[in-house]
Amino acid sequence: MTAAPDTAVILAAGCGLRMENAGRERPKGFLEIGALPIVEESVIRLAEAGIRRVVIVTGFLAEFYRGLAARYPGLVTLAHNPRFAESGSMYSLSLAGEAIEAGFLLLESDLVYERRALEEVLSDPALDAVLVSEPTHSGDEVYVEASETGFLRAMSKDRARLGPNVLGELVGISRLSEACFRAMQRHAENVFRETLHLDYEDALVAATRSVPVACRVVPDLAWSEIDDAEHLARVRRRVYPAILARDGVIHRRAGE
Repeated sequence: MTAAPDTAVILAAGCGLRMENAGRERPKGFLEIGALPIVEESVIRLAEAGIRRVVIVTGFLAEFYRGLAARYPGLVTLAHNPRFAESGSMYSLSLAGEAIEAGFLLLESDLVYERRALEEVLSDPALDAVLVSEPTHSGDEVYVEASETGFLRAMSKDRARLGPNVLGELVGISRLSEACFRAMQRHAENVFRETLHLDYEDALVAATRSVPVACRVVPDLAWSEIDDAEHLARVRRRVYPAILARDGVIHRRAGE
């Protein structure tokens, strides 16, 4: 079996414009549903899953993340995207490249998820895998289409643009090999000649021309991204209570 990666990259440069006032006051990763900011809960879950290094790519209100890194010395390191307002998530990921020596987990900073999400993607035998859930009907789904053999073929927010073999919704937690990341970078370099607005999902689909990416489908997964006030209300009402029922409360900080 392929050894699981011990590094994770969290993309955290975005401005959170759809969060209105809450998004202007702090990064989305510092929303608090439980006792800790959601990105700090994610860091703790990653460490408990065996991840020894978490690289966070910052941008908007980066000082929040400097404080987080100070609380987790030796675990959390930072890379910064100074062009966060004029670039997409793939540009942020490319800036983490110097800190990535081998395969890694890729996550988004605005996720809440149960422990099982990491266990599933880390235990997948494939070098490269995206985590897929049943559709959440949150209104902002990224649908995943697979080939006949079960590998990633396409992703889109518009279900009608995909073929018949749609497996579910992209969770935002992926396992990527160095080869896959380099293929994503090669595609990105061509796009960056025209624009920095490239989502990592599009670069990942482009990489599947040379690197097979498995789709790890997990039914009944408790998770959500938080892009707007409706997402936040749904998480507080339904998703986070389900996570607590399955995993219990995360309430410790470094040193506690």
